[in-house]
Amino acid sequence: MRLRLDPADGPRLPVARWAAHLPGAPLLVEHSRGSYLRPGLRGHRGDGRDWSTAFRPGADGEARDEAAGLALRTDVEELPGGALRIRHVLTNTADEPYVVDGLEVSVPLPDDHVELLDFTGRHEGERTPQRHRLADGLWLRETRGGRPGLESPTMLVAGTAGFGFGTGRVVAIAVETSGNSVLGVQRDPDGPAVLLGGELLWPGEVVLGAGEQYAMPWLVVVAADDGLDGVAAALHTWQRSWPAHPISQPVVLNTWEAVYFDHDLDELRELADRAARVGVERFVLDDGWFRGRRSDHAGLGDWYVDADAWPDGLTPIVEHVRGLGMEFGLWFEPEMVNPDSDLYRAHPDWVLRAGDRVPELQRNQLVLDLTNADVWQYLFERVDAVLTEYPIEYVKWDHNRALLEAGSGGRPAARAQAAAFGRLLDALRDAHPSVAWESCASGGGRIDLAVLQRVQRVWTSDLTDALARQRIQRWTTQLVAPEYLGAHVSAPTSHQTGRTFSLDFRAATAFFGAFGIEWDLTTASEDDLVALAGWVELHKQWRDLLHGGRVVRIESSDLAVWGHGVVATDRRRALFAHVQLDESASNRGAVLRLRGLDPELRYRSRWIGPVDPARVSHAGELDPDGPYGRALLSGAELERDGIWFPRRRSEQILLFTLEAE
Repeated sequence: MRLRLDPADGPRLPVARWAAHLPGAPLLVEHSRGSYLRPGLRGHRGDGRDWSTAFRPGADGEARDEAAGLALRTDVEELPGGALRIRHVLTNTADEPYVVDGLEVSVPLPDDHVELLDFTGRHEGERTPQRHRLADGLWLRETRGGRPGLESPTMLVAGTAGFGFGTGRVVAIAVETSGNSVLGVQRDPDGPAVLLGGELLWPGEVVLGAGEQYAMPWLVVVAADDGLDGVAAALHTWQRSWPAHPISQPVVLNTWEAVYFDHDLDELRELADRAARVGVERFVLDDGWFRGRRSDHAGLGDWYVDADAWPDGLTPIVEHVRGLGMEFGLWFEPEMVNPDSDLYRAHPDWVLRAGDRVPELQRNQLVLDLTNADVWQYLFERVDAVLTEYPIEYVKWDHNRALLEAGSGGRPAARAQAAAFGRLLDALRDAHPSVAWESCASGGGRIDLAVLQRVQRVWTSDLTDALARQRIQRWTTQLVAPEYLGAHVSAPTSHQTGRTFSLDFRAATAFFGAFGIEWDLTTASEDDLVALAGWVELHKQWRDLLHGGRVVRIESSDLAVWGHGVVATDRRRALFAHVQLDESASNRGAVLRLRGLDPELRYRSRWIGPVDPARVSHAGELDPDGPYGRALLSGAELERDGIWFPRRRSEQILLFTLEAE
């Protein structure tokens, strides 16, 4: 199939200009067209026949290869915000089965898109950007753990040399799947480079009988003339059009780092009292409430309230929390099982495995086979029973290990497992329409464009260290609108890194996301509780802008200084942060050039975050009225000339607003 979009009658957006740059460029790479690149379709019949295709357009809108007995339809949809999504749908028109080894959309690149960006990561270190020059050959990123994973590439971006958050022309792709995926770019000396994306298939996962179809996951394509922020804006606008998009994101207290597995009713009541006092709107009881769960070595799969920890069930804590005016949420990890559990002892055959070999344990757990109808039904019934028994308004759905040797009945089952997860979550959503859902997977291991359409929140990372979260949140917003990103005020000393930060730094870091608390407030001082209540109230005042405006990320000439903010859709107001991450190399200070404002409007500034007026080395003092005092500056001036900030002490954040006169 070939993409033919004319700017005169196609989408009136940067993606249309990208498409028009190479009219007629193939979206499916085929050897029969003289290409020696990786074919877009890889497959065969039982004895190796029909391994190469030559599709030709048909009168019914499908392309056909009569000799191979295959038909191909390419769907292209325009999305709110200006992105496209594209997929191939393959039909076996012959009587003999056809094995699909891979099917991917290819996206042609303009010749000046010579730099690449994608991501890698680890547990407590997700979405670390990596960049390199485009070269001849194949750059391929594969996700093989049955979910996007902590090391996920997230997306693949190609752009003009030196593209940044607000500069350069870029094309980005991401696969709309919660399972295994492929992203890549390839180029040979004979033609333009192409981005490619689709689903990673294990052997035999897709075998088409006569008349059967395989629809690959959608490949989302975004083109922007204004850099990475333009890509993010298109994706965020699309996400805000989804039926499941959260209208407003309540302030959450999650109990994990406060109590871990030590569930004591009196202590949790006191924690809830303090949460309500500081303005929390949703109280979430994390891991440890179900049968035998005193550590992460046992209990997964036994989704019954533990009678030893909770002799009267969850009713006492649920009623206490709701009596304080907060919603009650609960943690589950339905897809997993501990070998030390009643469920596993009764059904050791219910786990994914390659043949008779039980996969290696990770996090002391195995993965239940959701493709087994009995397993699926058991999980639905147990989660449904708990949600029916108690007035639970929120579920944190965890997934703490990747799939390894994910087989069922001797065959690979990662693809079917991902589909079964989607069906299970959808069935529970239908049964409990008032429940909001969070996706968590060892932190940020299942953050993708498929799961986002089913949930209202994701857990951005298990790392709540505020300094590290600056990077993680900055880059996760490349794919995900900030209102989805769980961002919590942690304990003064990070449980993960041991670093200690001020409350102001921790709260201002969490301020822009789905604001919450991950801290044992029973240990907080009276002064800290008062200050935290002030931050909660401030977030509520600005929540509509933070979760509805356009994200702006700002580069600075000082590597120790970052800037970021949100601009309202009408561009009449904005909220920005000046972030001093580390010690600056000089006393020159740094200029933040603020993008996204109306160039003709004039703006007055004021501080809303913590401002220490003390002199910092030779850099000078901050004006108490705002970043540029009582002056009025136009949007054009703020973007061209910017605002100068003095050198600050490390790990400080200044929040300021701009209001149009």
